[in-house]
Amino acid sequence: QVQLQESGPGLVSPSQTLSLTCSVSGASMSTNFIYWTWIRQPPGKGLEWMGHITYSGSSSVNPSLKTRAVISRDTSKNQFSLELNSLTVEDTAVYFCARAPNYGVGYDEWGQGTQVTVSS
Repeated sequence: QVQLQESGPGLVSPSQTLSLTCSVSGASMSTNFIYWTWIRQPPGKGLEWMGHITYSGSSSVNPSLKTRAVISRDTSKNQFSLELNSLTVEDTAVYFCARAPNYGVGYDEWGQGTQVTVSS
């Protein structure tokens, strides 16, 4: 059974950097064609794709985030991470990690999500 679990701080200050980790169990991050993804949902808004890292280690980030977001992985721990810097209150959201079995298809596994609030 595949499980994804997000971890990280629930409250961060504006201008600081958010670091979130997604721990994966029941599947290898190096399995072919898998896209390991970060998605967020601000309050009252829809889901926003933030970016992904692939089975081969290449990453892609939503252009709307410009250079603020970095996605990386640690295959020895079977984890992937999101760093988002220069936080503003608009980054307040529930952050999810998810798995897509291939490019362009839907997500078949999701973490439960973690609330991140940006506030001073």
